[in-house]
Amino acid sequence: MPDRTSLPHGSDAVPARSWWGWGDPGQALPDAECAELAALVPGAAGTALPVPSIASLELPPVRVSAPRTLAHLVSGAPAVRAGHTYGKAFRDVVRALRGDLAAAPDLVAFPREERDVVDLLDWASGADVAVIPYGAGSSVVGGVEYRAGCHSGVLSMDLSGMGRVLEIDRVSRSARIQAGALGPGLEAQLRPHGLTLRHFPQSFAFSTLGGWLATRAGGHYATLHTHIDDLTAALRVVTPAGVSESLRLPGSGAGPSPDRLFLGSEGTLGIITEAWMRLQDRPVHKASASVVFDRFPAAVDAVRAIAQSGLHPANCRLLDPGEAALSGVAGGGGSVLVLGVESAHHPVDGRLAELVALARDHGGSPTAGAPAGGESAAEAWRSAFLRMPYIRDGLARMSVISETFETACTWDRFPELYEAVHRDVGAAVRAATGAEPIVNCRFTHVYPDGPAPYFTVVAPGRRGSEVAMWDAVKAAAMRTLGEHRATVTHHHAVGRDHRPGYDRQRPEPFALALRAAKRALDPAGILNPGVLFDPAG
Repeated sequence: MPDRTSLPHGSDAVPARSWWGWGDPGQALPDAECAELAALVPGAAGTALPVPSIASLELPPVRVSAPRTLAHLVSGAPAVRAGHTYGKAFRDVVRALRGDLAAAPDLVAFPREERDVVDLLDWASGADVAVIPYGAGSSVVGGVEYRAGCHSGVLSMDLSGMGRVLEIDRVSRSARIQAGALGPGLEAQLRPHGLTLRHFPQSFAFSTLGGWLATRAGGHYATLHTHIDDLTAALRVVTPAGVSESLRLPGSGAGPSPDRLFLGSEGTLGIITEAWMRLQDRPVHKASASVVFDRFPAAVDAVRAIAQSGLHPANCRLLDPGEAALSGVAGGGGSVLVLGVESAHHPVDGRLAELVALARDHGGSPTAGAPAGGESAAEAWRSAFLRMPYIRDGLARMSVISETFETACTWDRFPELYEAVHRDVGAAVRAATGAEPIVNCRFTHVYPDGPAPYFTVVAPGRRGSEVAMWDAVKAAAMRTLGEHRATVTHHHAVGRDHRPGYDRQRPEPFALALRAAKRALDPAGILNPGVLFDPAG
């Protein structure tokens, strides 16, 4: 008999989340720290925007009511509606700080089982109510904000009440998991079995399995199995036209993959309720190192050699000089490569030594261990990485424009792309703000055929014009990526903010197929309208 365990009870714990900004409200920067940060950006505002109280918010009136049979699943409370209005992009944070919640949903639903999802979609389809699937609201691309303006009402469907690991097949190392499982709760349920999904995006504590699947999320690990696609064995999806459930298999050549239709569909074709996910044994052997380069091009060559070596480091983060200094990893104008390896079965010191040797062959200088009482470069980078979203919110309160965008391109195209972003996006920032921007870059993931660069742009903004300035920078970034044949997104999804770039990147015959699938699966056009495409063209 297979070692398969049914798990009727799981963790329903949902952490407290900021209604206006990132993550844990207790981690938000106080006013004094916001001002200290802004002092590093010449021209920034001198005082922090206050955070409005829920009681002070003016929400649009509720236009619809759920039928009596569904009333126990929905809420129209102001705090609930406010917290489900936006995602966590810069423009979302600024509008929330301004008290602009014109896009607030009329109601928020909290289904507890799949039958609830079916019943809610049946009602919404008949009542012309748009449904915005909502995992934990960490979208930074406008993926959970209603902008269509043509429905009789809007329902945000929060799946966080469906967070259980339902079944574990230990022999095949896989588990059937509800889509509302938040990262920490999911891992807590797998840990007693010695297993892990090994998918740790920056939003890990504030995002769900369903959100990862719907957006084709990338995890923390830099090589090999990093995209959620690679870890997906089968999906169960509720659509207005019926329930789609694929067969769990290690591989199949039977026609186009049904899972591929829904992976990355961002809730516009159906709502993912369950998935069979491929698991791994929890790692026990770990090692890390950092290498400093005087020249960034040499560091890029070193990372390419590592990506093509077949050594598959778990961590392979390259920080350009500006990013290394901003993260507190290194100063003095050097670039820093952070390497990490891990295994559940074998010691990894030899593999780390090979990786460091490759870096040294390209001019890198391995650094010593952590200074007495201090952090290693890898530890310092990880601390900065987890703190970055809160810093972004603090800068937003000081009207500092902060935009991050990520992409992927082939190795031969990267040098030109890197220069173009500094030149063209930098010029757009100067035109919008009148100030000289900070433009930094790091590699989040690397492949044998190319890197996934992640750019950060920071500049002082004019109070009251932050959203317009951010929009101008975003538009310039999308144009630059398209001109250099880089993807509009590597792991942040498309949403509504990346739509212009995605419309240019996506082949038109594929757009026709997506629209046809939308008409077939969601004939009333209620599911997350405006994400990925417009049904009519």
